[in-house]
Amino acid sequence: MSRCCVFAAAAAAVALSAHPAPAAAQDLVVDTTGAAALVDQALSHSAVMQNLQYLTDVIGPRLTGSPAARRANEWTLERFKAYGLDGHLEPWQFGGTWTRGAFRARLTAPRPHEVTAASWAWAPGTGGATVTGPVVRIDASTPDSFVVHRRRVKGAWVMTRVPSLVWNNDGPPMTGADSAHQREFIRSVFTPFRDADSATRARMQQFANDVPYLLHSAGALGVVVDAGKEHALLNMSGSPNRILPLPQVVVAHEDFALFDRLLAAGTTPRLAVSIANTLTRDSVTQWNTVAEIRGGEYPGEVVIVGAHLDSWDLGTGATDNGTGAMCTLEAARAIAQAGLKPKRTIRFVLFTGEEQGLIGSRKYAEAHAAEMDSIQAVIVLDNGTGAITGQALQGRGDLEALWRAVLAPVAALGADSVVNRTKGGTDHLSFLPYGVPGFNFNQLERGYNHTHHSQSDTYDMAIAADLMQASAVMAVSAFELANLPGMIPRGEHSTPTPVLAVKVSDSLLVKGRGSN
Repeated sequence: MSRCCVFAAAAAAVALSAHPAPAAAQDLVVDTTGAAALVDQALSHSAVMQNLQYLTDVIGPRLTGSPAARRANEWTLERFKAYGLDGHLEPWQFGGTWTRGAFRARLTAPRPHEVTAASWAWAPGTGGATVTGPVVRIDASTPDSFVVHRRRVKGAWVMTRVPSLVWNNDGPPMTGADSAHQREFIRSVFTPFRDADSATRARMQQFANDVPYLLHSAGALGVVVDAGKEHALLNMSGSPNRILPLPQVVVAHEDFALFDRLLAAGTTPRLAVSIANTLTRDSVTQWNTVAEIRGGEYPGEVVIVGAHLDSWDLGTGATDNGTGAMCTLEAARAIAQAGLKPKRTIRFVLFTGEEQGLIGSRKYAEAHAAEMDSIQAVIVLDNGTGAITGQALQGRGDLEALWRAVLAPVAALGADSVVNRTKGGTDHLSFLPYGVPGFNFNQLERGYNHTHHSQSDTYDMAIAADLMQASAVMAVSAFELANLPGMIPRGEHSTPTPVLAVKVSDSLLVKGRGSN
C-alpha cells in the first residue's frame, strides 16, 4: 500500500469512528444502570420548584429581546455551572424588539364598560393617544369577500372572524354533535384551505399575510381578535418576522362575543383604545443557554435535552415554559450530582425565541448543521406543568420498542405510554429536517389550555410532584440514550425552512404608523 493510500485509509477510519453508522433500532439494547440513582435524585433531592420560583417570581416574564430574557440566560448558566456542568451562552441574531406599554380599552357605547384586552405583540400602538371608533365585523377570508366590505373599515376597529366556540364547562357536557361542530369550526378558521390544491393554498396564504396591510391601507384603526378562552383569560402571540402595520388588540372572549351580539342586534359598539408600545426594527443579539456533561467514550456524539426559556409577558411564563426549562435544569443536576458518567455527551439547551417561531432552536440547528449526524436524539419538554405520560414517536414507529425500553425504569412513575403521534409547535421540530430523531414528551394536560399564553401562567399553577416526576423521566431518558451501544437510525432529510420575515405583497409595502 502506498503512503498516500495509508493516509487515506487512516482518515477514513477516523471518520468512521467519529460518525459510526447508525444501528438498526432492534439492536439498540438499553442499559438501565443508574436509573434508580437518577430517580432518587429527582424525587428526593429536587431543586425544581425552588428554581422555578426564582425564574418566574424574581426574573419574571422573559419576552425574547427583553432584558429579563438576558437575565434568565445568565442565571440559568450560573445554575448549570453550580451543578458542575460546563456551559456558555450561544448568540444568534433576532429581529426588532417589542416592549409592552400602557394600555386601556373601553366600550363607550351603547354603555360604558371596561374591556379586558391587551395589545398583540409586535404590533404598533396609538402613540398613547385614545383612538375611538365603531366596531365592525367583516368577512376577510378571501380577496373577494374583503372587497365587498372594504369601505366599512375606515375609522373602525375591525373584527375579521366570528366568535370562537368556547364551551361552558359548568353547563351540560358536550354531545357528539357539539364536538363535531367544534372540530369543524377549528378547521374552518385555522386551516380553511387545507383540501385545496397547492397553488390555491399558496395564494390564500399570501392573502392572509396581506390582510393587515389591506386594512391599514383602507384606514382601519386596528384589528380586534378573540382570545378564545373562558373566564376572561387572554391569549398572546406575535413575531418580529411578522410586524403588523396597525394596532391589533386581543379581547377576552366574553367581550368579543358581546360585540358580536350587539352587532347582530343592530347596535354598533364603540371602542376607545389607548396603546403605548415600543417597537424597534434593528436586529439584536439573543442567546441560547448551553451546558453539557461530556461523554466518556464518544464525546463527539450528543444527546440534546431541551426546552425554551423565553415566555410571553401577560403572566410570568411558568407553565410555558418555565416548567420545561427548569425540568431540563433539574435533569442536568440529577445526572451530575448522582455522579454518573455518560458514554456520550449530554447537552442541555435552553432556547430563546421559541414563542416567535422556534427561532432560537432553528438558529442553533443552522449553526450546528455540520454536527447533525453526531446528534443521537433531541428530547424536549414543552406542554405545561403536567407529569410525563410517555413519548410521542413523531412518525418514527420503528423506534417504538426502543422507547418502551427507555421508559421501562420510569413506568412505575406513570411514564409508560408510547404512541405514534406527531407533535408540533415546539423546538424538536427544528432538528427533524436534518434527520435527527426529535421528540416532545407527552404530558398530563393539567389545565394547560387555560394557562397557555395567558395572564394566569404563574408559579402557583405549577405542580411540584409532576415536575419532579418529569425531571426524573428526562434524566433517565437522556442518560440511557447517551449509553446506547450505537446511534439511533436517522430520519428522513428535508430542506430546513430558513428564518425569514413573512412576505407581504410589494404593492402593500407602504410606510406604517411608526414605533409607538
